[in-house]
Amino acid sequence: MDSAQQLWLDQIRSVLETLNQGIIVNDSSRRIVFANSIFLDMVRMDAEHLLGHCVTDLYPPEDVPKLLEFIGRREAQGRARYEFYIPQPGGARLPVVVTSRQIQDPHGTLFAVVTATDISEQKRAETDLREANALLLARQRQIEEELLLAERVQQSLAPRNLQWGSVSVETFYQPVRSIGGDYGLVIPGEDYLDILVCDVSGHGISSALVANRIYSETLAQIERGVELTSMMKHLNHFVLQNLSGSAFYFTMAAARFNRTCRSLQFAGAGHPPAMIVRRGQMPQFLESKSMILGLFEDAVDPDATIETAVGAGDRLILYTDGLTENFNSRHQMLGIDGLREIFREVSGLSLIEMKQEILDRVAAWRSGPAADDVSLVVLELS
Repeated sequence: MDSAQQLWLDQIRSVLETLNQGIIVNDSSRRIVFANSIFLDMVRMDAEHLLGHCVTDLYPPEDVPKLLEFIGRREAQGRARYEFYIPQPGGARLPVVVTSRQIQDPHGTLFAVVTATDISEQKRAETDLREANALLLARQRQIEEELLLAERVQQSLAPRNLQWGSVSVETFYQPVRSIGGDYGLVIPGEDYLDILVCDVSGHGISSALVANRIYSETLAQIERGVELTSMMKHLNHFVLQNLSGSAFYFTMAAARFNRTCRSLQFAGAGHPPAMIVRRGQMPQFLESKSMILGLFEDAVDPDATIETAVGAGDRLILYTDGLTENFNSRHQMLGIDGLREIFREVSGLSLIEMKQEILDRVAAWRSGPAADDVSLVVLELS
């Protein structure tokens, strides 16, 4: 380097030392002719061992082609910006963002001013974030697997289609999420057929857990042959004693069909009315006489069960409010009366066709996706 170039370099040295980034100046032969103190700290070398060396001499052979690509871009375009690293003793690598620019001294000699900004904190944060994301992804996959198992368990609690003597039963269950708070039972016995739907408040995992616990207790009551009113009193007390403070409540509609005398017992608690459908007639309501369960000890009416005669061709429909609480594009709710009209209109279809037509008409009424779990049980006496 001649004296004029050295003078120019000495003039800019003081400015380059004030900057908060590592800076080197390369001559046209790519030799390092200046390095500020920050760069010397980054590379962990003193100026005596650094100056005069080509910048490519600092890097292992396998990384030189990539560095030359960056240098070539700067020489072709006059400037370049890229992410690379500064080598340190012992093989350590300091990640940096490099900004390089071609400049000329007053005599037209080309130099390259290379600025290196330490991004090790940013890289550590990125690494931490990647590791956290990997953990979250693994946890998400675990939750999805658990939810899939929970969904299978929940589906196993859904009532099943069956034929019980002269009685045919068609069922449908669909949670608004993967699992939900509805459950149903269709339990055939020697002389009695028990049909029940239950709706636990809320949606999702918490409601499903409560529903599964009540389901088990309900099944035990039915298997013991407990009367419907007594069963609801027991379930209400059970939830108050064992799940108090959970803020959950539930509604229920239960029917028991007597094979011998063809009578139907019904008990409801805070639930939309069940309906008896006879072809050509307006469906008959079977109203709940008890309040919602799980909140008050005296919620069940002392005479909660009603009994009615049924004959060949009669159909009984139990459902949850996922069918009634649907709104059309004009924000009108289908409601119990709207659902009743659907029941009347489709009463001439076969049982399986009737079930599907009910679901299709409710979906056609609804604007947007379903907002609640849906359970439907349709029974026909032949």
